[in-house]
Amino acid sequence: MSLGTLDQNTALKTMLCKVPEVTLFFWIIKILCTTIGETAADFLNTNLNLGLTGTTLVMGAVLAAILVVQFRSRRYVPVVYWLAVMLISVVGTLITDNMTDNFGISLWASSGIFSVALAATFVAWYASEKTLSIHSIFTFKREVFYWLAVLFTFALGTATGDLVAEKLALGYWPSALIFGGIIALVAFAHAFLRLGAVLAFWIAYILTRPLGASIGDFLSQPKDAAGLNLGTLITSAIFLILIGAVIIYLTTTHRDQIQAASTV
Repeated sequence: MSLGTLDQNTALKTMLCKVPEVTLFFWIIKILCTTIGETAADFLNTNLNLGLTGTTLVMGAVLAAILVVQFRSRRYVPVVYWLAVMLISVVGTLITDNMTDNFGISLWASSGIFSVALAATFVAWYASEKTLSIHSIFTFKREVFYWLAVLFTFALGTATGDLVAEKLALGYWPSALIFGGIIALVAFAHAFLRLGAVLAFWIAYILTRPLGASIGDFLSQPKDAAGLNLGTLITSAIFLILIGAVIIYLTTTHRDQIQAASTV
């Protein structure tokens, strides 16, 4: 194969990569989406009285529709991609809540179940594709593995976040500080201790879920539950506005477009 052909293949793969560049904006909007996942699920379930089952069915159907659009797209489209992430955050939360409230599965057990499911997804992904880099998402199979992994990270993050904040009674704000501190340690290990980019990314991706959930609960829950009592509607609205502003910025500036091959 000629050098020119290799360059064309690399350019094609970069053009077709369906995920954003991992920048500061990526982590900002990821945390905002995870917060929405917590508060929006609570709002639909409790405030609108849809119940866990009803909310899960409705949001599952909406997520399926958005994923169809995402899979049919030939490139990364910020509004479609991040809407899928936000919705999968809600559905991941609902899956964990259903296991706990409807089926009586403990948070310890659900954390273990989702840990195994996520590990199995990574093993199958790597065995099939020889990479877990998110910047190699340019085939249907890799995109399936990617979104499956994302779903399990949200479900696992919900379970572990609730476990730390509620079952271990550490509270929402202390939990946010704990998860934020661990993410900072992962960033330090990547920058100075040669922790691999792919491993560091996925560890941080998992931990941003309980971080965002703890922030959302702290803002929305009543004061007698150690929250600020903003309510799920106001908290969700605030974060939706912030998410929309960042998406508009990224769409107009293309700051999160992949410009070259990456190891992440």
